[in-house]
Amino acid sequence: MAITGHQPNFTMFDGDYDYLIKFLALGDSGVGKTSFLYQYTDGKFNTKFITTVGIDFREKRVVYRSNGPDGIAGRGQRVHMQLWDTAGQERLDSIFVNRGITCCMCFFLGQLQIHAYCENPDIVMCGNKCDLEDQRVVKEEDAKEFAEKYGIPYFETSAAEGINVHKAVETLLDLIMKRMERCVDKSWIPQGVLRSNGHSSTEQLTEDKEKNKCGC
Repeated sequence: MAITGHQPNFTMFDGDYDYLIKFLALGDSGVGKTSFLYQYTDGKFNTKFITTVGIDFREKRVVYRSNGPDGIAGRGQRVHMQLWDTAGQERLDSIFVNRGITCCMCFFLGQLQIHAYCENPDIVMCGNKCDLEDQRVVKEEDAKEFAEKYGIPYFETSAAEGINVHKAVETLLDLIMKRMERCVDKSWIPQGVLRSNGHSSTEQLTEDKEKNKCGC
């Protein structure tokens, strides 16, 4: 799997992408969700703490290439990513239903918890602020044990130093892209994944099948 990124103010893919995928940063207030997303999309760390009010999102476009059985990267898929940031107090069912989000990054501070907001979601878990070792409240081994129990990729991250920020997001993107690839008949793709023509991938595939039907 290979991913190359582009900042939002580009011209190469303006109005032209293969997939729109929406990610959600989920966690208590103050765990660093906003700083994490800002580091991923802009490569910067904002030292001024501003509490997120309500819900907002940042955007980035990348070219995703999955590796085939022979290890050779396949054709690039142009992905427009919306990374949704929350204040940590919103109703999850409302967020996922109304905004079509199907995958998330779970951040934790003092407690580890899984919210069953939808069936079989794609999740990665991040122990953020790993650079502040003297303020650690969750042992790394405990976090890894928890993540392994639920089969969730776990990363020790730092928005301030950029540690594992890109790796965590790219792993989540890889999960959802491979999940789509595993759909042999291509009859199901998450509702939060849209094609560039505005249709869901499922709708597009249905239209394609109708066009390809024999008229005899």
